[in-house]
Amino acid sequence: MAEIHEECGVFGIWCPDEREVAQLAYYGLVALQHRGQESAGIAVNRDRTITVHRDIGSVHEVFDRATVENLGPGTMACGHVRYSTSGGVTRENAQPMLVKHVKGQLAICHNGNLVNSFDLRRKLELSGCIFHSTSDTEVIAYIITRERLHSGAIEEAVARAMDTLEGAYSLVIMSPSKLIACRDPYGFRPLCYGMTEDGCIVFASESCALDAIGATFVRDLLPGEIVIADKKGVRSDRRHCGVEGKDVSRCIFEYIYFSRPDSVVDGVSVHEFRVGAGRALAREYPADADIVVGVPDSGLDAATGFAEESGIPFALGLIKNKYIGRTFIAPTQKERTDLVRMKLNAIRPVIEGKRVVLVDDSIVRGTTSARIIRLVRGAGAKEVHMRISSPPFLNPCYYGTDIDSREHLIACRHSVPEIAKIIGADSLGYLSVEAAEQLAGYVSPDDWTAPDGRKLGFGCCSACFNGRYPTTVPDEYSKENLEK
Repeated sequence: MAEIHEECGVFGIWCPDEREVAQLAYYGLVALQHRGQESAGIAVNRDRTITVHRDIGSVHEVFDRATVENLGPGTMACGHVRYSTSGGVTRENAQPMLVKHVKGQLAICHNGNLVNSFDLRRKLELSGCIFHSTSDTEVIAYIITRERLHSGAIEEAVARAMDTLEGAYSLVIMSPSKLIACRDPYGFRPLCYGMTEDGCIVFASESCALDAIGATFVRDLLPGEIVIADKKGVRSDRRHCGVEGKDVSRCIFEYIYFSRPDSVVDGVSVHEFRVGAGRALAREYPADADIVVGVPDSGLDAATGFAEESGIPFALGLIKNKYIGRTFIAPTQKERTDLVRMKLNAIRPVIEGKRVVLVDDSIVRGTTSARIIRLVRGAGAKEVHMRISSPPFLNPCYYGTDIDSREHLIACRHSVPEIAKIIGADSLGYLSVEAAEQLAGYVSPDDWTAPDGRKLGFGCCSACFNGRYPTTVPDEYSKENLEK
């Protein structure tokens, strides 16, 4: 866990007539590839029959031209890219998950993590359910299909299932006749929808996936909202919006790291957030230096902001090799160190003899930061002042981020000066929680109200920094527990 990872990205498209929806889903998943590289899958609905292809690997590894063409044309498709935080890296855990039940078929794509998945799974198993995966997505699928037996429509089953689910879930669900998207009442993970010029409805984790297929952004789904697309048009169910005791808690790390900088999440530009974080860092932890260097890719925007605010020139001092894929195996410490050298390289003429402000998005264990600082010093830097565009990680995350134990977090065991010494920096500064939350903003759409008419704002979940969890959390939590 040298770097932070997020669970996955979801994509769905409904069209008024048959077309090459598999290819459009493929383009959408490529745009969302940064959200997960461990598995990928696409499901296509043609004549009310759903066909799925999914496997371990990145989008390019799982799909070639023939595979996409074999899925055939259809009126609907949904797709998924995954990084596992709940369940292991197996083909069984790849999505979309396809369920066949007495009332038809169901394909489901899930982004997030349930906090009550252990209890729900145990109850389902005791009632006779047999699980084929270790992912909490299968728990969601079982609950929806169980509710479908007593519901007149699939969207009603989804709404009833939401009464049981607790935690983070942004879902795209495909039935024989409908495409449904829903977002948990806290709004932990992003989900938006758009339209193409020829009338297709598109759902995606980020707006950049809409751009990839030429769709126009309409709006973000509201926390707790269910949106249905079918031949009757697009309609919304907001019974779970503004539920008492479930305050909106967008994951702040979506802005710091997960989302692509060209995305806009809940009205906030990811790029502008990161530039603003760099500006705030320059005010909170100034440095006497010659150049500002960002760690590619997610540290570049913050480095730009730091340079603008401080007046210290921005310099491209590190180059990232974009062709180091996920299949590169590095089992030993030496090979892991060699991998850092292959992934990043310093530009000596830029760095040599300079006092460098090195800007990155986070520190987890500290091992990666230490290697990057050694790389910069090896290129001749006189001083290295590390600046981090997020607060220190002090708590595990239960909502879909790969931070499952305090023992993995260097900030839980050491003070900031001690961390600076361990990673080899001359100084170290983290962005404050207050600055990060202020940058995320509180967006209040005019058309979003609670069932009782109250206007609601958009708060943030910063629990990994300050320990204030929006939900109750399990007494014991680890990926190992989920995989038993």
